[in-house]
Amino acid sequence: MTTNNQAAETETRQPVVVVDGVDIVYKVYASGKRANKWNAGSGKQKLREVHAVKNVSFTVYKGETIGIIGTNGSGKSSLLRSIAGLTQPTNGAVYASARPVLLGVGAVLMPSLSGEKNIMLGGLAMGYSKKETAELAPAITEFAGLEEFIDLPMRTYSSGMSARLRFAIAASRNHDILIIDEALSVGDQQFRKRSEARMREMRDTAGTVFLVSHSIKSILDTCSRVIWLEKGVLKMDGDPLEVCKAYNRYTGVTSTED
Repeated sequence: MTTNNQAAETETRQPVVVVDGVDIVYKVYASGKRANKWNAGSGKQKLREVHAVKNVSFTVYKGETIGIIGTNGSGKSSLLRSIAGLTQPTNGAVYASARPVLLGVGAVLMPSLSGEKNIMLGGLAMGYSKKETAELAPAITEFAGLEEFIDLPMRTYSSGMSARLRFAIAASRNHDILIIDEALSVGDQQFRKRSEARMREMRDTAGTVFLVSHSIKSILDTCSRVIWLEKGVLKMDGDPLEVCKAYNRYTGVTSTED
C-alpha cells in the first residue's frame, strides 16, 4: 500500500532514465560470431537469434545509485550499452535526460601513448580545456595509483592499471548519468574503497550512477537500489539487501561478503 508521503516523494523525484519495454535480440552464427552487413550474406553458417534482454522496463531517478546484478550472460552489459545509446533496442525505447557516459573495462585508451597523454585526451573528450586537464592530471594520477608509471606507454600497463586509469579519468568529473561496467572488479582493496567513495560523492551531488559488479559487497556498500537481471528478464528491483539476498539464494551463495 502506498502512503500519501510515499506518493508525494514519487511525484517530487525527477526521472532521469526511463527504460520502456526494451528487447535486445542479436543474430549470431552457430560459432557465436555476430552477424552484420559484411558477413550476413555468406549463407554458409546457420544464423540463430539470442534474446539478450526481454521486455525490461524501469525508471531511474536523479541521485540514485543503481546496482545491476545477474549471472554471466544475463544481459547486464547489453542493457547498459542500450542505456548509453551504443546498442539500439530491437523493441521498446530508452529515454534519458542527459547523455549517459559508459565506463567499462573495454573503454578505449591509446596503447602507444603514455598514461599522461591519455589523461589529456580523456579530459578533452569530456569537455575540459587543456589547462583544466593539466591541473587535474596529478589528482587523476594519484587516484589511479600510477605516479611511477604515468609517463610510460599504456601498452606497458597491466589490465588492472589501465582500468584504474580509465575510472580515475571518468570520475574526475561529476556526470549527470555515469554507467560503470565491472570497473571495480580490478584493482586492490584500497582502490575499490576510493572508487566506492567517489561514486557516493557523485550520487550525493545529484548525479545518477549505474554499477555492474560481481562483488555483492561493493553493490551493498555503494548502491541505493539494485536491479537483478537473469536470462534477460528483470527478476527483481528494489532494496539492495533484499534483492542481493534473493540473488544469493538463487546462486547458492550464503554470504553477502563476496
